[in-house]
Amino acid sequence: MQTITINLPDNANLDARQTVKFLASKLFEAGKLSLGQAAEMAGLTKVAFAEILADFDVSLINYPVAEMKRDAEKI
Repeated sequence: MQTITINLPDNANLDARQTVKFLASKLFEAGKLSLGQAAEMAGLTKVAFAEILADFDVSLINYPVAEMKRDAEKI
């Protein structure tokens, strides 16, 4: 796993663990990480990670609308 250092303002009052969970959630939402990869990054099981996604306004169902429409047309 790659390590990245991010400089944040001192007054941001961000907890490091919460920041990692937020970033993992957003990378999952963007399709950059699978659920398993994002869970590993956050230090959680897949189930535990899936349960926190709503805390960051991320849907567990990460399926683009365009793909849903295309699949629906095949039915």
